[in-house]
Amino acid sequence: MNHKAGYVSLIGKPNVGKSTLLNAMIGTKLSIATSKPQTTRKKVLGILSTDDYQIIFLDTPGILNPEYLLQERMLDVVHHSVKDADVVLFIIDIKNDPTGSKTFEDEKVKEILSEANQKKILVINKIDEAKEHEVENLINDYQKKNIFDKIIATSATMGINIKNLIDEIVELLPEHPKYYPEDQLSDENERFFVSEIIREKVFELYRDEIPYSTEVEIEEFKERENRKDYIRANIIVERETQKPIIIGEKGVAIKRLGKIAREEIERFLEREVFLELFVKVREKWRSNPNFLNRFGYKVESDD
Repeated sequence: MNHKAGYVSLIGKPNVGKSTLLNAMIGTKLSIATSKPQTTRKKVLGILSTDDYQIIFLDTPGILNPEYLLQERMLDVVHHSVKDADVVLFIIDIKNDPTGSKTFEDEKVKEILSEANQKKILVINKIDEAKEHEVENLINDYQKKNIFDKIIATSATMGINIKNLIDEIVELLPEHPKYYPEDQLSDENERFFVSEIIREKVFELYRDEIPYSTEVEIEEFKERENRKDYIRANIIVERETQKPIIIGEKGVAIKRLGKIAREEIERFLEREVFLELFVKVREKWRSNPNFLNRFGYKVESDD
């Protein structure tokens, strides 16, 4: 048997391009990506299958020092995804950290890398926004340190070296039959992706603390024959004062959010939908274990 298959965890600090890299490798948009840090909150599983191999990618939240319970659970996702992986991709943003010092001196990064006994690839991302000598220096520095099995320089947004990265990953994977059917792209259902699309649009359209204080809950998702599918979603905020910001004057902001989200959802589902948005307040939901469990941020099991 020459077929290879395995789990590959994508880890790194916030906003280094993990989700964009996943989408580039899969060849379709599975993981939401915005210019704001900490967009990814949950593990997103994406599957790349060919006749010769199957890579199960695990996109993860950015590594940070948690300030509240939601962030603790996000960091927990990173720890568990490293534990579950056959290969770990550690992604660094060379544009914002040309020497790697800001990244590799971080205590949480050190802790997580020390747990990763598997094969590791350092992915130097955003090389289209860096000088050539900066890329060469960073590669040389980390080749000498001997922390990583391979080092690849990429640009996820420009598609530079994506195929080379996939080839290097496949080389490190164990021989194994497929874990998933060849035509399956993820293990998540449509409700999950719809909620993520709406949350992505919240990140794109609102400023300051609003995106970070917001959660999206799909209350109803009905597929209807000969009619548009019906989706009812709740935009959850932490304080009453945030509610009018989401809604906007005369409902202008939430109408814009609904229109942009609906168009993206229809592209993703490849069918028309009727989307209704409501705003609800759940005080301090980011620090409330009951709300976090309800919204899917459960403590990862060790099974």
